[in-house]
Amino acid sequence: MKKKNWVIRVGIFLIIFCIPFFLLIAIIPFLEMEATTKITISTISLIIGEVLFWLGGIMVGKELFSKYKTYLNPKNWLKKQIKTRNQNDILMTAVKTLFPPF
Repeated sequence: MKKKNWVIRVGIFLIIFCIPFFLLIAIIPFLEMEATTKITISTISLIIGEVLFWLGGIMVGKELFSKYKTYLNPKNWLKKQIKTRNQNDILMTAVKTLFPPF
């Protein structure tokens, strides 16, 4: 069991460690270099980031990997807030219905 825990921690580290490589791709176009150098560095950074991400995913397992993958997806960042707001609106409507203002 202890070995499994170690593998999961390394996998999570690899998933987190891949983020700077993807961020580097957004920074490279603004650097003063030749175009071929920019293309080469961007390609290498993309490949390293993908390899680290998928190796980490393999190490943490299917369930944990899909959980972290949804956390990293920008589409899901606001869903929890919207869901909470909808629940609050329903609660406030129920309270106003039961206890009308005077």
